[in-house]
Amino acid sequence: MIDVPIVLAGFGPVGREYAELVHRNRAQWRDQHGVDLRVVAVRGRSTQTEVDGAVPPREQWTDAEPLAELLARTGARVLAQAVPSDGGDQPGLDALQALDQGAHVVTATKSHLLTHWSRLDEAARRAGRSVRISGATGAAMPAGDVARSVLRGFDVDAVHGCLNGTATFVLDQLAEGRTLDSAVAEAQRRGIAEADPTADLSGADAATKMRLITGLLWGWDVADVRVEAEPVEERRAVEPGHRLRQVASAHRDEPGLVRVAVRAEPVGSPLGALVGPEKAVRYDCGDAGSVTVSGGRSSPRGAARAMIKDTIGAALEATAGLR
Repeated sequence: MIDVPIVLAGFGPVGREYAELVHRNRAQWRDQHGVDLRVVAVRGRSTQTEVDGAVPPREQWTDAEPLAELLARTGARVLAQAVPSDGGDQPGLDALQALDQGAHVVTATKSHLLTHWSRLDEAARRAGRSVRISGATGAAMPAGDVARSVLRGFDVDAVHGCLNGTATFVLDQLAEGRTLDSAVAEAQRRGIAEADPTADLSGADAATKMRLITGLLWGWDVADVRVEAEPVEERRAVEPGHRLRQVASAHRDEPGLVRVAVRAEPVGSPLGALVGPEKAVRYDCGDAGSVTVSGGRSSPRGAARAMIKDTIGAALEATAGLR
């Protein structure tokens, strides 16, 4: 039995789902996988709490101690990050510190992966630990797993993906005659779109996910990847048998460049067949043909499930570096 004490950073929707899944399924995963996952502490922005089972109410939390002290005192083997991707340096600094302390890092946070990619990879390899990012590349859709390990030995020439469920939903609503404002409002009403959908509609979110995939797939330094993005705007004409899709693309022979374009896809193709907030990624593998991964719910539960998978993988698999 492998004991896996976890320090969880962030207790928003994804963090709460992660902690609940660990608490509820601990016995099951001990039996199935031989790992004893247990959240031993949760950290917010300035407070923290010890955990023995369910997470106590926030009013019982205390002032946060330095992360290095918390990791050492609890013997944590994993730092699980579910903090907002707000562009701050702290998630990256925390991840580097955790690796130096001998802990794996499992993250659904994107921003520090873009700014600290090479440093995180180097620190992880030096420590013999892994940084696992499935929750940041597609929530429950295992696009990152396919890029980093499933396609080893395949000659991947290009990758294309509908990586933002809000954009797919909004484009379908526009095709039905709604205005852009009305389509966004409907996406927000259904809980698909964030209160601020700017990153979704501009292509920034899709570009971020594609940048991370290229880092896993081809070893690109995602901090240096350039982005050309076309925003989702009011509807335009499209030929019959096609649907407009926001497609992020990268080609191996154009290193360091990700494009996001709104383009017509045949309804029978993997990207054109998507409905509502669904997502998919297609890997063009030369003489092996194309490999497509799709599905996986974009939700706090989906992201938390991806983090659970990565946590179990970190405990069981002898790999180091960004995974």
